[in-house]
Amino acid sequence: MASSPALPRSGSPASAAWLEELDILIRARYPLLYLVSWEEHRVDTLLADMARAHGKALYTWSISRGLRHVGSTRGPSLPEETRNPLEAIAAIEKLTEPSLVVLKDFHPYLEEKSVVRALRELAHYLKSTFTTVILLSPSLHIPIELEKEVSVLDVPLPGFQELLNLLKEIVAVVRRGNKATIDLSRENAELLIKAAQGLTLSEAENAFAKAIAHDGKLSAEDIQRVQDEKRQVIRKSGLLEYYPPEEDLGHVGGLQNLKQWLNRRTAAFGERARQFGLPEPRGLLLLGVQGCGKSLTAKAVAAHWRLPLLRLDMGRIFSGLVGSSEENLRKAIHTAESIAPVVLWVDEIEKGLSGVASSNTGDSGVSARVFGTLLTWLQEKTAPVFVVATANRIDGLPPELLRKGRFDEIFFVDLPEAAERRDIFRIHLQRRKRDPAAYDLNALAELAVDYSGAEIEQAVVAGLYEAFAEGVELGQPHLVRALQETFPLAVTMRHEIERLREWARGRTRPASTGARKE
Repeated sequence: MASSPALPRSGSPASAAWLEELDILIRARYPLLYLVSWEEHRVDTLLADMARAHGKALYTWSISRGLRHVGSTRGPSLPEETRNPLEAIAAIEKLTEPSLVVLKDFHPYLEEKSVVRALRELAHYLKSTFTTVILLSPSLHIPIELEKEVSVLDVPLPGFQELLNLLKEIVAVVRRGNKATIDLSRENAELLIKAAQGLTLSEAENAFAKAIAHDGKLSAEDIQRVQDEKRQVIRKSGLLEYYPPEEDLGHVGGLQNLKQWLNRRTAAFGERARQFGLPEPRGLLLLGVQGCGKSLTAKAVAAHWRLPLLRLDMGRIFSGLVGSSEENLRKAIHTAESIAPVVLWVDEIEKGLSGVASSNTGDSGVSARVFGTLLTWLQEKTAPVFVVATANRIDGLPPELLRKGRFDEIFFVDLPEAAERRDIFRIHLQRRKRDPAAYDLNALAELAVDYSGAEIEQAVVAGLYEAFAEGVELGQPHLVRALQETFPLAVTMRHEIERLREWARGRTRPASTGARKE
């Protein structure tokens, strides 16, 4: 067997993996490939290197310029009207030399049946040649007629080494021109690069340039600015929300079993854990009563482990055009993996999966396909993305989600016990600059039987409103009155909560230390 050509140099294991896969597919004479990426310029450079390595000519097509030969003025003459997709396909079929042909933003024309037919016939013809056609687009759209003809590759975002090389180039340019001051230790440079992970190469370059333009220097202070830039990029995707690390496990009252479990895994994302033979933690499923701290715990986990926190809104995944839901989930997963290690919070997951049971009749199977994609990823993901999924209603959860292997553990978060209620009162009084020792927390905890953590917080807030209206300091009577005037969820939804507890018994691990006896 002939040896494979030298591959273009890549900057990360992920980049090396996809380049190797691309190389194999080209050598195997696959006729149609689909590269999903926003980074047109970066991919152009890599494909130019790969064309040279394979001894192939390189052509690109766009609707604005038509089909063009890249890198040489001696390329064959091409018809002038190749801006038309059908004319371009016809011209590609007439190429006589082994080539890589890149069709940029070609996906809108895959809506036209004539173009799909022509592309399918081209694929059959190219199987007997050494030419490969590559569709390059930020959006994946494959008509059913081409599903068996096209191989899809996701182009990973630049890794640590690529971003390091970019930073070195920027620093070299800045120093040569004496245009700014560079004040970065090796450790801070690594933190700056980690802050930029998840950005495209162009976005990272803009973020570094913006940091320099802000005060004429590049220093440790710019780490936060680059993180803020990444937050903007994630927000623009519309699928994920970036949360700054503000909460802490100390702000979560009770839940000692859950806290202990998390504390034992604090260092599990480090290199020492890998050398010890430990895999990265996969995730948690938190089931339980509304308002008992599940969402707060998700936020606190990220802060406790010093990891970024991304929130995935399943409602946004299912919004938009028909057929875009699977693509939305793929993009969200791709974004989360690109900035790993990260905590991915899937809030109220049952709402997004509520249509699975009836999806074959209600939404043409979209919910089932999205659910299948999510399950496969949860089972097989290798990137250190720690998933914290929360759910209030177990009847909306498909049984497959609860199978071992999707999550490391399933915890049930019940209404707080007396000791936990005292702890919750203490936390919320302290957060509002009140001394907990000035109040009878035991009496308040006894009055707050069957109150959730959120309801206790609202009682403290209501007491503050009363005290403020009276022009006095918050006192015990204000809190007592606020509790007495509240009807907790456990009263209005008692039967549903009892059913939830019964289901959780024997199926889940209690998040609190002791069983409820009240």
